[in-house]
Amino acid sequence: MKNIFITVMVWLTLMVALSCNTNISEKEEATISKSDLLDKIKGGWAGQVIGCTYGGPTEFGWNGTMIDDHISIPWDDTRMLWYYENSPGLYDDVYMDLTFVDVFEKHGLDAPDSLHALAFAHAEYPLWHANQAARYNILNGIMPPASGNWKNNPHADDIDFQIEADFAGLMSPGMVNSAAAICDRIGHIMNYGDGLYGGIYVAAMYSLAFVHNDIEFIVEEALKTIPAESQFYQCIADLIKWYKNNPDDWKSAWFEAQKKWTHDKGCPDGVFLPFNIDAKINAAYIVIGLLYGKGDYGATIDISTRCGYDSDCNPANAAGILGTMIGYSNIPDYWKQGIDKVEDMNFRYTEMSLNKVYDIGFRHAVEMIKRNGGTENNDSFIIQYQIPQTVPLEIGFEGIYPTERRSMHTWLNGQTDEVSFEITGSGFVLTGYAGVTNNQADKILEADIYIDDNFMETIKMPTSSLIRKNEVAWNYDLSEGEHLIAVKPKNIPESCYIHIRDLIVYSGKDPGKNIYF
Repeated sequence: MKNIFITVMVWLTLMVALSCNTNISEKEEATISKSDLLDKIKGGWAGQVIGCTYGGPTEFGWNGTMIDDHISIPWDDTRMLWYYENSPGLYDDVYMDLTFVDVFEKHGLDAPDSLHALAFAHAEYPLWHANQAARYNILNGIMPPASGNWKNNPHADDIDFQIEADFAGLMSPGMVNSAAAICDRIGHIMNYGDGLYGGIYVAAMYSLAFVHNDIEFIVEEALKTIPAESQFYQCIADLIKWYKNNPDDWKSAWFEAQKKWTHDKGCPDGVFLPFNIDAKINAAYIVIGLLYGKGDYGATIDISTRCGYDSDCNPANAAGILGTMIGYSNIPDYWKQGIDKVEDMNFRYTEMSLNKVYDIGFRHAVEMIKRNGGTENNDSFIIQYQIPQTVPLEIGFEGIYPTERRSMHTWLNGQTDEVSFEITGSGFVLTGYAGVTNNQADKILEADIYIDDNFMETIKMPTSSLIRKNEVAWNYDLSEGEHLIAVKPKNIPESCYIHIRDLIVYSGKDPGKNIYF
């Protein structure tokens, strides 16, 4: 009954946000010329490409450490074209956005979540982390929001939707609650909790950037959409506080964030390892760039990049938000050099280029303005500006804490009886993948999972990387104590295998208040 009540309350909250029926005293009108609206939309999309390109050579090359000032990051008029032609996968955060833009374009702005989910799941591009886990879920009948829930997706707190939510803000100028409602629908495809909040926060900053020209205000105002009880909110609030205490030293804020907010709890690739694709710490690096960049385009991109970790996606978000605030025409020529060479080139896996999405994005924004009470004049639009409303609270990986990472490195094949191991705790994640040898065609392998000699489930492990299962198995709902886990082959043909790599053990016992899980 409690879950039904919560579901109903969340639904009612979102319906309010979608219809934008806020009290008239809480609404103001904002006027924007048609030329400025287009210029800002172009600035947002182009900014993503610029930031992503600049950070491209550094992505996950600096994990847990900043990129020192003496390390040169190349930039010239060949950079974007080179990546478009030689490493187009760099722009995964852009062409992922375009999947949802394309669904809206083909099926209208009321396109059901299922269409977005299926388009995303059946796309030909490779995916990782929360995105790939969601793709596997959807292809195996687990649709959103369950596909992004942390019980079904061990990467639910990861950065995935955060780097893909730009479109929601760019189609909702000045209408921050409408942007958040779009994010709630699409973000739950692959994320939950802090992972979802990363996308909502980024989209909110984009939305506000259409009608405000103070980046500090935008950073703070957008945070009002996020529940204060969440770790995401607390992390970004800390960054704002540290900035106000020391506004001229971004490295001091970086060190503070590193000490307090880099303990990865969920992502199996980051727990107890110097790798972190968690949404909140990477969002902190977006905010460090925006605040300490102080409106300077180059400084914003460079600082966000030099924070490390996902150092192409973070400056892409920062450059897109600032590009929206100042507009395409005001992005310095130095940073736009070479963009004219790629603006008519379709992003890989899409039929959409920057020039096409400039036009499509403008039309979607106009439709959103009108459906939310705005009006069109000869050369301008009047937007019904929305005061940010806080979205409902949801917390992933609640009540569990990682206690151990154990190397397994065991191969399960048709000749293996089983792989078994003991844990002490209340949950586990078993990382690994399925593979084939001798150039065989891809197959779907099967194995049975037993816990304390009780059959739990039959897992299916595709050997194709495009539709792979990110982890072999997981369970966060065990009773606290000792457990015996066994993985037994069921259907593993000759020359096929399941590689079991690492075991992560969780406990329901809080390790202490000094660790901010």
